[in-house]
Amino acid sequence: MMKDGVWVLAALLAAVAGWTDWRSRRIPNWLTMSGLFAGIAANSVAWGWRGTKDALLGAGLGLALLLPLVLLRSLGGGDWKLAGAVGAFVGRHHLIPVLVFSALVAGFMAVVLIIWKRRVIQTLRNIGHLLGAFATLHLPGSEVTLDNPESLKVPFGIAMAFAVILYSAAQLWRIS
Repeated sequence: MMKDGVWVLAALLAAVAGWTDWRSRRIPNWLTMSGLFAGIAANSVAWGWRGTKDALLGAGLGLALLLPLVLLRSLGGGDWKLAGAVGAFVGRHHLIPVLVFSALVAGFMAVVLIIWKRRVIQTLRNIGHLLGAFATLHLPGSEVTLDNPESLKVPFGIAMAFAVILYSAAQLWRIS
């Protein structure tokens, strides 16, 4: 029963983060840091030392995998820290499917946003800039980063919340 509580807490953290990201386009440090420590504590209580180790590895993996996106300014710091907090709850083995599902949800959100805002041509140009930069081993220009005030931004916290809630429900109902 205690182990199910970890999944419930992960879903609760994700729901609050998704809500705050939707309302303010920010995920506050108080939420991500308390989520990180709560994830470590919950896994420690549920699984003992093995849970502590898995929570720390999950948090580290989440932070390590998304750090390049933060450094390229294509992902915000709150989203990055949320991935670490979620990793602390779900552990290293479950984090990869959660992040892949989050990326798929964010991609779907991006496609809808691009079509809704009628920015298909500009998006294709931006993809060309990104591919050209990567092909020549250069960083992309600021026109394709979060720093560009005209760029469309997908709130990744909402995508991650959706993924974590569904994944947690699947774990609780023993679907996956």
